[in-house]
Order: sequence, then structure tokens, then C-alpha cells
Amino acid sequence: MQAPRHDSYDIVIIGGAIMGSAAAWFLTEESDFDGRILVVERDPSYALSSTAHTTSCIRQQFSTELNIRISQFAAEYITNLRDRMGGDRDVPEIRIRNFGYMYLANTPALAETLRASFEVQRAAGAATRLMTADEIAQDYPFYALDDVLLGSINLVNEGYFDAGALFDAWRKGAKARGVEFVHNEAVAMRLGEDGRKVVEITLASGNQVACGQVLNASGPRAARTAAMAGIMLPVEPRKRYSWIFRAAQPLDRDLPLTIDPSGLHVRENGGGTYQAGGHFGPDPAVEPDDFNMDHSLWEDMVWPILASRIPQFETVKLQAEWAGHYAMNTVDHNAILGPHDVVENFFFLNGFSGHGLQQAPAMGRGAAERMVHGQYRTLDLSAFDYARLPRGRPIRELAVI
Repeated sequence: MQAPRHDSYDIVIIGGAIMGSAAAWFLTEESDFDGRILVVERDPSYALSSTAHTTSCIRQQFSTELNIRISQFAAEYITNLRDRMGGDRDVPEIRIRNFGYMYLANTPALAETLRASFEVQRAAGAATRLMTADEIAQDYPFYALDDVLLGSINLVNEGYFDAGALFDAWRKGAKARGVEFVHNEAVAMRLGEDGRKVVEITLASGNQVACGQVLNASGPRAARTAAMAGIMLPVEPRKRYSWIFRAAQPLDRDLPLTIDPSGLHVRENGGGTYQAGGHFGPDPAVEPDDFNMDHSLWEDMVWPILASRIPQFETVKLQAEWAGHYAMNTVDHNAILGPHDVVENFFFLNGFSGHGLQQAPAMGRGAAERMVHGQYRTLDLSAFDYARLPRGRPIRELAVI
């Protein structure tokens, strides 16, 4: 454990993975803020973080306009990262490999959901295209489509990007501008006498630091962090599984990130390899340090579904498998942002429910704006503020993978 250099900070960020680092970087971009920032991270290797287990993909195909706008900003930011970070030659140039997401519907209800989402996406300027089974077969002849009624795909700013490079650039950039990252863990918080502010955070090392504001960016541990301030947060770790496999007969073109009606998704990984992921059956909350792999899923569920949907995957070799977590907002599967309604200096950057990494540019920028100015100054994210929860105003996102 590392002791912080100071005993008081203007902002303490709990969690240094993609969201915490994004917020830290964007805080340094705020010309009206020159305060001291501390980022507390329990695992500086980030090996067990959701960031490390991501599929590193971005999509425009959401069912709500705000989520589409968030991804549109992310795509612009990612593909102009070096310019966005001041032209530093050490910042990598990142591109999106646009193989798209292919949603497949095998029931009238699923097809209608795709049509409704298509209208929202097109109105927001996304290049989504609805495809009949015959049209899918023409462009992607490797699919078995006997049960498919409709598909949806977008080949513009939708596919794979190097999320690790983005994370590394933000973290290094924030450090270079004076943000302090420490290997430590928040274990307790003390509120002021009126219960309206966190005034002190106790770390696992025994150090206590005073704080002006606290940002909860602790991913699947978000509810535990909130509980330290006496706050109930509806975010749970939900286990998600991933598999890397090699095909004996690779496809002759890129495989879109295909969302099968079964719940399995699979995408191009390059060099004749592919990545599949998903969950099956009940989806209970788990402990945030539970990474136990269910090795039976590959043989019993995943491989049969793959071979059924893409017959060329009848002969494959499993190369790697692992379990990770979604930080699932159990109310409406959308981000929880902004300050708490009672503990007014406790801010949220939580509950992204599997699409957090692609939302990090907009969310990090928004968190910085909200904490410094008390409002969002670019993209208005107020619909996702915590305040909607006690008011009973959920925003349903249907396109959760």
C-alpha cells in the first residue's frame, strides 16, 4: 500500500480504471479547476478490473438517443485522440475497425424492437441498416439464417478499438499533469455532523485524508463504496464469460460482433481467431472478487450455438477463457451520474451495465464538468443523474448485451 502525499485533497476518486482515469484526465482539462486530485486504486495492475476484461468495442446501436449521442462523441474522440490530448506524440493514434454489430431477431417481438431502435438511431444520425434474412445471406453467407426474421447492422464507427491504449493515455496524461495515483483502498468514510458531506476518507493503509468532493468510480464495487457514505446504490457485479477460439476454416471476411438471440455474442478477433461472450440462465449478483470460470459452458452451450449459427465454426480450438463482471444498474441498465441527493459532495460514475468503456470519453468529461461547474456544459447527461432513482424515473435501455 502507498500512503498519499498529502492529508487533504479537493477531489478524491475511488477507482483508477477507465472511468476514474477518464474523470481525472478531464478534470485536468478544466481551466477553472486547479485543485489537488487523488485517485485511489486497490489493484494498480488492473488485471481484475472490468477494463481489463472488456471486448474493446464501440457501437451506435442503442435504443435511447442519449446513449447514441454518447457513443458518437466517443467515436470522434477516440479517432482524434492525439489532437484531443494536445498533440502529444507519445499519445497513440487509434482507429476503429468497423466490422459493425449484427443484431439478429428470430421472433416478431425481437424484430419489432430492432425496428423501433432503428428509428431512434437513424433520427440521431447513425448509419444503421435493417436487413432481411436474404440480404444478410448475400453480404454474410456464412450465417445459418433459417430462424432469422430481421437483422440490424451499422458499419460506421462501430466495431473494435484499442481500449487499453486509450486507458493508458488518460492515466499517464493525468499523472503528468499532477494527479496523484496511489495503490490503496478506501475502507471507511466519515460524514460531517449534518450528514450532508463526506469530510474524511480512511484508507487501508491507515491514512486518513480530508476531501472536498468524492467520485465513486469503483466499477463492480460501486455499491460497497457508496455504503461507506451510508448510501444504497443499485449496482451489482454480474458475471460475464469470454472465450477466444481459433477456427479450422476461418471466415473469408470480417465477422461483425454478432448478437445471437440465444444471448451469445461473437466477433472478429483477427488472424483466424474469434472472441465469444455472454451469460446463460439465471444472472445473480456475485462477489466482486469472484472470477471462477464455469468450464462446462463452452462444451454444453457456447460451441453448439456457434456451430449452429455459423457452420464453419463446427471445428474450432478453444484458446482461452475467463470470467469478468458487468457493473449492472439493476434499475434501468443505464449510467448513474451526478451527486447524491443528501450527501451532496458524493458523486457517482457507476452502473454502466456492460457499455461503460465505450462511454468513458463522454462520462469522464461529464463528471468533470458536473463537479467543477455544477452542471454539464457540453453533452447534457442530466437524465442519467442519480436524482432519477429516488424520483422513480428510470430510463430503459433495451440494447444491453
